[in-house]
Amino acid sequence: MDEKNTPKFGHEPHDAPYEMFQKWFDEAKAAEKAYPDAMTLATADAQGRPSARIVLLKEFDPRGFVFYTNYESRKGEQLGENGYAALCFHWKTLEKCVRIEGKVSKVDAAESDEYFATRPRGSQLGAWASIQSRPMSGRFDLEKRVAEFTAKFGLGKVPRPDHWGGFRLVPDRIEFWSEGKFRLHDRKLYTRDSDDAGWNIDKLFP
Repeated sequence: MDEKNTPKFGHEPHDAPYEMFQKWFDEAKAAEKAYPDAMTLATADAQGRPSARIVLLKEFDPRGFVFYTNYESRKGEQLGENGYAALCFHWKTLEKCVRIEGKVSKVDAAESDEYFATRPRGSQLGAWASIQSRPMSGRFDLEKRVAEFTAKFGLGKVPRPDHWGGFRLVPDRIEFWSEGKFRLHDRKLYTRDSDDAGWNIDKLFP
């Protein structure tokens, strides 16, 4: 191992927290009955008013954590106004949490196209039909739009709509939290100053 990648006290290489997340995520997939990939996504608008909802993690690696959505949804609009966000995983069975914060940007179109092509056809049609986060007068509004796009594309390929795609959160802060007796939890915090920097490590009081 060269000197640049040699872990030092309070400092670890670029991929260290991702390896730890992979280990915990694998444990969660084996232990949780449903949606181990579910995560709270917190965003804020230009005025700093926060909003949170559950989305699904679709990919992660040292480049960041990826989820997909309608770019014209409330979360999409907020990320356009304020490009920073936070994620939180809570795995109840494992008694573990992971908190992630950082800057968010759209994934490139080719990556969004590739993922969209793997979705069930009904979900692809839904991405066209749903004017996400906008009011509707009743369920029939949605069903009518689904029928319209079903007829439009027939039996052919459903292309990805321009208003739908992926976001990648590039973390500068990742905290691993484990339940402890008497609420003396274990907290390990990774922080970094830039995308290509190694990670600083701190143990936090519970």
